Amino acid sequence: MKNEDTREAVVSQLRTLRKEQGMTQEHLAEIVGTKKSNISRLESGRYNPSLDFLIKVADGLGKQITVKIR
Repeated sequence: MKNEDTREAVVSQLRTLRKEQGMTQEHLAEIVGTKKSNISRLESGRYNPSLDFLIKVADGLGKQITVKIR
């Protein structure tokens, strides 16, 4: 899997989880302590987030990030 594919897979999972929970980008941003525009840029692929930010977003969705290095 290429880096771009990995990034898109993570972003896609987070976007899907948010939508499945009926949560708006604005609400998730409030939980995470960031701006809605940061969530929007994350979900559109225009933002290269830090691992810490991804962990906060996942936590805001009640999930955990698991990393595998192959």
